[in-house]
Parts: sequence; structure tokens; C-alpha cells
Amino acid sequence: MQTELTQPGPLLDPQGRLAQIGWARQPQLNCNLENARFYALRFLQRFRIKRWDYYAVFTPQRFFSATIADLGYAGNVFVYTLDFASGDLHEEGLVIPLGKGIQLPRDSTSGATICTHKQATLRFEAEGAERRIFVDWPSYHDGRGIHAEIVLACPPEHESMTIVIPIGEKRFYYNRKINCLPAQGHIRYGEQREALHSDQCLGSLDWGRGVWEYQSFWNWASASGFLPDGRTIGLNLGCGFGDLSRATENCVILDGNVHKLDQVRFDYQSGDYMRPWRFTDNEGRLDLTFTPFKERVATTRLGIIDSEAHQMFGHYSGHARLDDGQTVEVPGIIGFAEEHHARW
Repeated sequence: MQTELTQPGPLLDPQGRLAQIGWARQPQLNCNLENARFYALRFLQRFRIKRWDYYAVFTPQRFFSATIADLGYAGNVFVYTLDFASGDLHEEGLVIPLGKGIQLPRDSTSGATICTHKQATLRFEAEGAERRIFVDWPSYHDGRGIHAEIVLACPPEHESMTIVIPIGEKRFYYNRKINCLPAQGHIRYGEQREALHSDQCLGSLDWGRGVWEYQSFWNWASASGFLPDGRTIGLNLGCGFGDLSRATENCVILDGNVHKLDQVRFDYQSGDYMRPWRFTDNEGRLDLTFTPFKERVATTRLGIIDSEAHQMFGHYSGHARLDDGQTVEVPGIIGFAEEHHARW
């Protein structure tokens, strides 16, 4: 059921259709969004194309995340951080008409993602074997301020989960998720300054491009952590959107190598998100329990943009069987799982 892509080529053919459908361990396709043919009037295409870079970093003390997105008719930039010990969670965002001051690169392998705004400056750079995150938001949290300079190690051989799938007749989703990137640098939040060390801190990237249905729903689960022996382990699971018959984004990532899963069930109680969640797959390779300890509710009510996300932070425990038949125990690593409804 799962089609692995191994040959490079364009994302879209001259008629605006997906040239290939499937999943890959590395990005194979040139993201030629200029070939999109969603509307007969070409100048309207940009208003339906969604593009975003979402970075997340897990440290022993906190979760930190920064996003730059262009939704076509508006930019959406947000930063949030969670202190694991105190439970303090704070988030701020900017909605920028027509995405003024926002720049996103064509592909996920190199280039700069930039937001320049009077309130905040965000810059994500990918070059060679590194990814750099820079955030400077002086007015954040009533002037408390947040500043981050983080370097993520991302060597070429580090595998990621890339999917290319159709959504209905005309829409599509091209997505790359990279887990377990060793992180170093620092985060300063108010008077607190935390140094990041690569043997304790891991980052991840959710890079998305596509044309979605106006009313959309999805589940996503992710984690990046360490096993007791020092190896890194990551999870990426998703469902609820598009045609997943030829490709899902479900996988376990062990020491930078993707172990592909087929269909994964999200077993949880919508509306009662603090109850434990369970994740199992259709091949008997995955059995995880996710026990939440903190809920993040993110809502946007801006006319044509209307979304609500319940992102739960918690611990993943259980086991997964790898491609070679070995079983790895997941020892309660911190991650998140979410339910997201959007009109965008």
C-alpha cells in the first residue's frame, strides 16, 4: 500500500497534477508551485497555496516552537514555550495581511525563511549540514521578551519523512518532517537563560507546502528523545487529511533512520484530551500509550481564517517493531499529540 519515491523530479506536471505520489526518506521533488492550476485565473493561485516552516525544540527544561507561515491571503507567525516543571505556557502570534515581510524558500533543503515585522524578527536558515533558528521578540509576554539562537545538526544522511499525497481532485500536500536533530545554542525568556547542549536537546522541523481544502481536519503526533543507551528515537504519526492509500507519514526514527509504518490509529476521546491516548498500527508493529500532562489550546477567529487546535504534551511509552524485526522499547519520552480543525 505504501509507495516509496526514489527518483527526483518535479512536484507538479505542466497541467498542475502531482507527478508522483508516495513517501520518501529524503525530499526527491522540486517544489514547483508555479505550476499549480487550481484556478483558471492564474493570479488567484497564490491565495490558496499554503506554505509553512514549523520548528520545535525539546530541552530538559522546556518545549520551544517558532513558526513562519504564508496562508496565501495572510501571514501567520507564532512562538510558544512551555516550562515542564512549572507548567507555564505562553504563546503569541502575528497575523500579517498578504504575508508582507514574509519569505519562504522553494524547497526544504536550503534557503532562508524570514519574517521581518515591527514587533518581531524571525529567521530560519538551512545550509549544508546545519539549520539555524533565530528569534527576537522584545515585546513578547508584556515586555518579558524572548530571544533564541539555536543550531540544529542535520547531516545529509539523516533521514526524514516526506509525503506527497492528493487531497480531493485538485488539491495536494507536500510535507517533510525531520525529527531528532541535535540542538545547541540558547533560549532567553525574560530573565531566564537556558543553554542548549546537543547531548540533551533535540529539534524537529515540519515543512509543509500545498493546496488544502478550505475546511480541514487532521491529527498529528510527534516526539524526539533519547533512549537509555544514548541513541535518539523519534515518532511521527498522522491521519485525517487527504488520500493516504499510497503514503502515510507514520514512522519511527531511530538514530536518524526511518522505519516506515502503514496505517496508525489514533485512539483518544475528542473533547476529553487529558485522558490517555493509544496508538496502534494495522501490522502489529506499534503499541504506544500517550499520557498527557499539559494542554495547549490555540484558536484563531479572523473571519475567513478560523481554526482550533488542541495540542497535548505528554509521555510516550510502549514499543515499536523496526524494519529489521527488532523491537525497541519507548521509555516515556516527552512529545505531543494534537487534534486540529481549520477553515483556511
